[in-house]
Amino acid sequence: MQQKTNSKSRIEFVALMAALMSVTALSIDALLPALDVIGFAIGTKTAADNQLLVTMIFVGLGIGPLIFGPLSDATGRKLSVYLGLVVFVIASFVCVSAASLELMIFGRILQGIGLSAPRTICIAIIRDLYHGDYMARIMSFVTVVFLLIPIVAPAMGKLVLSIFDWQAIFYVQVVISILIGVWFWLRQEETLAVQNKIPFTFKRILSGFKETTKYKATIGYTLISGFVVGSFLVYLSASQQIFEVQYNLKDAFPYIFSGLAFSIGTAIFLNATFVVHFGMKKIVTWALYGFFIVSVLYLVLFYNTPQPSIYILVGFFALQFFCIGFLFGNLKALAMEPVGHIAGISAAVTGFISTLMAVPISTFIGRFVEFSTLPLFIGFSVCSFVSILILLFINKSTPKGSV
Repeated sequence: MQQKTNSKSRIEFVALMAALMSVTALSIDALLPALDVIGFAIGTKTAADNQLLVTMIFVGLGIGPLIFGPLSDATGRKLSVYLGLVVFVIASFVCVSAASLELMIFGRILQGIGLSAPRTICIAIIRDLYHGDYMARIMSFVTVVFLLIPIVAPAMGKLVLSIFDWQAIFYVQVVISILIGVWFWLRQEETLAVQNKIPFTFKRILSGFKETTKYKATIGYTLISGFVVGSFLVYLSASQQIFEVQYNLKDAFPYIFSGLAFSIGTAIFLNATFVVHFGMKKIVTWALYGFFIVSVLYLVLFYNTPQPSIYILVGFFALQFFCIGFLFGNLKALAMEPVGHIAGISAAVTGFISTLMAVPISTFIGRFVEFSTLPLFIGFSVCSFVSILILLFINKSTPKGSV
């Protein structure tokens, strides 16, 4: 049932959901300017090892939903968010005290597990209150506000690093997460109806997992999301290496990163309007084909040639990420549409599958990006091509007229 709210309360709802999700972006993007400094402090040996400080948090983001999703279906959405934020705070102090790559990786995975609660439960809350293209519209608005964080986080991280040290970045994240948790406690009502609560048992979790995987559209869009996120995660984890090392633009890195985040944000903002007129499926189709064409064009122009100028590279990235901006929210909404009756466990299952797909994809491709951006665009091409094949299968197996 779509929630009846006035404009002011809906704006606060969007802002609150975005704030909860933004802790994840902050914990990733604010750390990017400090990767080499942290790597030196904990004794990493290669730039690829530094990339693990980004990618390993996604392991936790994939595992955590299997705990917090079913828990939210059993006890309500709010308790899971509180527990997740507590885990995140504890994990942040583990990272601060880390003196080795292994302990830092453990802390980052634990951070991801904690952050998976607000990240997953936000989707379940939105699905509790909205449905269909209007759900996608709300998701788009949430993501637009959420993307303000990637625009400012690297600059914030660089500022904190220049005044204090890399540990201070984690302290800032802790303070912000506590403030958002208090806001959520004060202003957000429980959205899970009592009659919809599902006992927290292993049998029920397994049953929910099996039920979710029965929906071809849900699994199909989840697999596409895994390939899209995986290819984007390569850029995310290697961006510091690309701009600061390959192009020697250390001071400009936060601003380039912010500009490219703005490209994604623009697409997501436009999506909020387009999705109502064209529908999610058409937009996903156009965006995937655009993603594929741009990446192949880069390979045709720059295969076996020197690196292009920074302006050309940023232009291609901007086009790629503009296409990706139309995919994130719509893929999540399409995957969740058939499974609203088990939104918590389904959000967990789909998040688990897509995220644990993304990590090995990004880790494998990222090993080749140390000296050139070409492997990144090869990864873009392959992932988008496979995604298009999956989309064609979904369209063939889904009855006409369905969402």
